[in-house]
Formats: sequence, structure tokens, C-alpha cells
Amino acid sequence: MSDHALELLSISCTFHSKDDPGQRYTAVADTTLRIKAGEFVSVVGPTGCGKSTLLNVGAGLLEPSSGTVKVFGQTLAGINTRAGYMFQTEALMPWRSAIDNVMVGLQYRGVSDAEARQQAEAWLSRVGLSGFGDRYPHQLSGGMRKRVALAQTLVLDPDIILMDEPFSALDIQTRQLMENEVLDLWSARKKAVLFITHDLDEAIAMSDRVVVLSAGPATHPIGEFAIDLARPRDVAEVRTQPRFVELHTQIWEVLRDEALKGYAQQLRKAA
Repeated sequence: MSDHALELLSISCTFHSKDDPGQRYTAVADTTLRIKAGEFVSVVGPTGCGKSTLLNVGAGLLEPSSGTVKVFGQTLAGINTRAGYMFQTEALMPWRSAIDNVMVGLQYRGVSDAEARQQAEAWLSRVGLSGFGDRYPHQLSGGMRKRVALAQTLVLDPDIILMDEPFSALDIQTRQLMENEVLDLWSARKKAVLFITHDLDEAIAMSDRVVVLSAGPATHPIGEFAIDLARPRDVAEVRTQPRFVELHTQIWEVLRDEALKGYAQQLRKAA
């Protein structure tokens, strides 16, 4: 078995243009990305550069135009059943309570209602929501809904966790609490994590490795940095360490020009 949990090998993704169906747009070009079992890897890049496209390819939700996806050494065909996906917006069903939302994936897998409820209760407790299982999404704060979404993902015990800017909508205090929560749960089980973020501080504070993507179109990796900060980490405290500042400076030097290109592209689209 491969020591890599997920491999995106020479991936390219080309789409028809929304404005002109006759034209094609290459979002991702010849990109290779490997995540080892137990490794926490973050991908950063300008807005709209194709970060989420790569995540969808790794999840099996999007078939690349060319290239290969491997999961623990096996070529992926269809949905990646060994991955759990935490979306930028919560995939919670508003008509189901918190515990029912956490249970639903287990029920789809054929787990009995009693066993699914027991596991869901355990995970709600782990994410600090013991006693909130009967609340509906509209009765929970944004941070609490994120905790339910996290429990919903982890209760399935995936070998690979895919996270698409999951905390971007939260206030800074709640965000840091959730980041530390994820790190605590990850350190206990050491799953492979592919974490998409536009926040460089977040990427450095959480990761073993940070991959920088170019601005689109035809985005591709332009830098890769090992994060040699000691674990366990507190995401607020680690930002004060001299090595954190040094890493931030190094990565920002690579990312800065691409961020400016991405910003200019967004302005042109809005014009």
C-alpha cells in the first residue's frame, strides 16, 4: 500500500466558458499534489485560482480533463469513499436536529438507528456540543453549526479529510477555537487532511506543509513549504513565534504577486 493517502497526478481541468460556450477555460493545469497518510497539508492561492476545483477532484466529485487521482495507491474511479468533505457552507439539513444531521451519513451506510445515535452523541460531545443534539440548525450559532458539520464529517471515520475554507465565515475568536478543535481531533487520529484556505496565517498555524498555487487561469503549484513548528500548537500563540514570522515572510514573497494578479482579475470581472 502506498504511503500517500491522496495523489493528484498531472491534473488538468478545462471547462466551457459561461460567457461564450464556444470558448474553453483551463482552471487547473498539469498539477501534481501528494498528501501522505497522517499529513496535514494546506493549499493557498489567490481568490478564484482553482483551489476548490482540486478539492472536488480529490473527492471524486469532478473528473479531471486529464491526469490521475490515486487513493492509497489505487486509481480513483467515481466518488472517493475514503474521504470526508467539510464544505465552506454547512451541508446541514434544516429540518433535522443536530444529532439527526450527524447520524445521517451512518444511516445511509446501513448502521442501525441506535448505533448511529450513540456514535453521533459521542461526536457531538467531542466537539463540545453535548446537550445540544435536539437543537435545529437555525437554533445554533455559526460556530456551533460548524461544530455539527465537523462531527458530521468525522463520525464516518474517513481516512482522508477534505476541508474547503470551512471557517472563513466565522469571527476571529470562534475561528481560532474551531482551528484548535480541528488540530486536537486530528492529532488524536492523524488522518490525512487537505485543507483549502485563503488565509496564510491559518495555513501556517495548522499545517505540516503549505502548497502555494498561482493565479488562474491554468493554476499550478509555484511553491511548497515544510512547516517545522513544534506540535501541539495553539493557533493564536504560535503566531507570535519568530519562526512563524519567518515562514510567513518566505511564503508571502511567493504568494504576493499571484494575489495581486488574482485581485486584478476579480476587478476586471466586476467591471
